[in-house]
Amino acid sequence: MLRQPAYRRALVFCGLIGIPVSLAAFWFLVLLHELEHLMWVEWPHHLGWTNPPWWWPLPPALASGLVVALIVLRIPGRGGHIPASGLHAGGVPKSALPGVALAALASLPLGAVLGPESPLIALGGGLALLFRDLVRAPATKASTALIGAAGAASAISAIFGSPLVAAVLLMEVAGVGGPQLFAVMLPALLSSGVGAIVFTGFGDWTGLQTGSLRIGLPAPSTLDAGDVLWSVLMALVIGVGIHGVIVGGRYAARSVAAHPLRNTVLCALAAGGCAALYAGITGRSPSEVALSGQTTLAQLAAHPHAWSVGSLVAVLVLKSVAYALCLGSLRGGPVFPALFLGGAMGALLAPLPGFGVVPAMAAGMAAASAAALRLPVSCVVLVVLLVGNSGTVPVIVLAAVVSFVTVELLPQGPDIPPFRDAAGRAPRPVSSRP
Repeated sequence: MLRQPAYRRALVFCGLIGIPVSLAAFWFLVLLHELEHLMWVEWPHHLGWTNPPWWWPLPPALASGLVVALIVLRIPGRGGHIPASGLHAGGVPKSALPGVALAALASLPLGAVLGPESPLIALGGGLALLFRDLVRAPATKASTALIGAAGAASAISAIFGSPLVAAVLLMEVAGVGGPQLFAVMLPALLSSGVGAIVFTGFGDWTGLQTGSLRIGLPAPSTLDAGDVLWSVLMALVIGVGIHGVIVGGRYAARSVAAHPLRNTVLCALAAGGCAALYAGITGRSPSEVALSGQTTLAQLAAHPHAWSVGSLVAVLVLKSVAYALCLGSLRGGPVFPALFLGGAMGALLAPLPGFGVVPAMAAGMAAASAAALRLPVSCVVLVVLLVGNSGTVPVIVLAAVVSFVTVELLPQGPDIPPFRDAAGRAPRPVSSRP
């Protein structure tokens, strides 16, 4: 394929297109961060509160529901993909780009329990196709798929901080290789995790040494039998729980499809009510239930013992409910809330005999993200890079595989119908032509 001039030209174009797309993704993420900081930190401090008061999430939730519903009904593209349907490869038509950006800005900083990855994938792919049209490059089916995926990968690498995660994620989302890819990849992934545990057991546990390809990185943490056993059992529980959340998001999406304006607002308000209830019960900030959980996960990982058992239980229950509601009504991505819920479950169960905090949180994040995304390899790569501890890789792999298999064997829930307008008509789909 590299010998074909058309492919080489496309490769060069994809490299060049990564510059403006990554810059756009950077400033989009900066804008989201600044708005979130303004809404949840600066304004409460200016009004004399250390943390936002318990009622703080409710007005932004009302505004978010109203704006997103109007975008879905009035702007081409319906604000992008419904988060409960998972991640989607490629971009969106250029006519849908404003709606995707506005829906994300109306959801994420105002407290939606969603992450920015889905809008970034859509915007990155859509901007790449827009630039292709501006330079009048040939628009073929193959080039559209290639350039759209390249633009999406360029944008998504900004939020995950790694081009490796972006490449693997887009490969799995696009379904490269079809069902045969999973048929071969899943057993290989499981076998590699088990093999790593065996080497850990006969190395660290017995003191014996064997030759291996190591390049002098810091020594990994030692896993013991408790870490492995509890990680597998926890992955089963997390897989069932996160799957229930996703199915709940699908039912919320069906409800919103029947009455978009009313039910989008009600779902957003209910999600804000979960954050308000959490703050009222625990006395902690409502932002720990609202928002994606990206900032709170870093705080939890740094100071897990600062959270009481009651606070962890409350945030798990209420953030799960808010997550399901937002998956079916607002706009964003499913990754970061799932990572937070998995990490919080790991922190809650870490006191079990023989279970360490680091492997517990790592396995929990892997299990939750694999259950939410159904992309086990991407989730393993992502969590390994997030944790930054090679010693936890075996339990990360095992947890991801166990959770993924558990979810695949469960009933998948309802399909998501299209939105309908006030007259009961489904909105006309946006043309995919440039």
